[in-house]
Amino acid sequence: MSHQQKTRTKSTDALPPRHDRKLKQVRLEVAAEAARIIATEGQHNFHAAKKKAAERIGISQRLALPSNIEVQQALQHYQRLYGGQEHASNLEHLRLVAVSVMNSLHDYSPRLVGPVLDGTAGKHSRIAMHVFCDAPEELVMNLLDRGKPFDQEQRQIRWHDGGHKTVPILVIEENGAEVELAVFNRIDLRQPPPSPLDGRPQHRANLYEVECLLAPAG
Repeated sequence: MSHQQKTRTKSTDALPPRHDRKLKQVRLEVAAEAARIIATEGQHNFHAAKKKAAERIGISQRLALPSNIEVQQALQHYQRLYGGQEHASNLEHLRLVAVSVMNSLHDYSPRLVGPVLDGTAGKHSRIAMHVFCDAPEELVMNLLDRGKPFDQEQRQIRWHDGGHKTVPILVIEENGAEVELAVFNRIDLRQPPPSPLDGRPQHRANLYEVECLLAPAG
């Protein structure tokens, strides 16, 4: 009798409580809507997309919002379902532009990051790169000498010590695409900053790796 009771208790514990199942479903719904917003509305900020998605669905933000990884997975799923050939062609175009820019900035050890690298880039996505020099002014002068128009921005990112670092960003246009160049010190090439998605070292690709992404399969 006692053995039967123990087995029944373990079986019950294996099922998540009703509240947890509902919360998980809510997170999935918000993640899916946030992914759609990122893919179709030009929103680049995951947190802003999640807040907007929660408002549209009518869910209190006091409930646990999905993680960035959950939104990333939902975005990959969205692109597989709805992207089709248009998504594939756009991604190829952005990667070709990335190769062109990386060649032109070879002296600054450019590394591709973000949606164009991981394959989730939509028609509104920027091409994001990390570039490395002794001072941001060095790259500014390079662009000026080449007559290349640019805009200047700043962004706070997480850093290795658990704090935040303000990174200067130069935004250029190349063949119909926006390219943002986050300018780091040369020493920062040794260690990528934490990823905004999961906190692990951010995935960065050099020119050869990006060219491999464009190589035909087989």
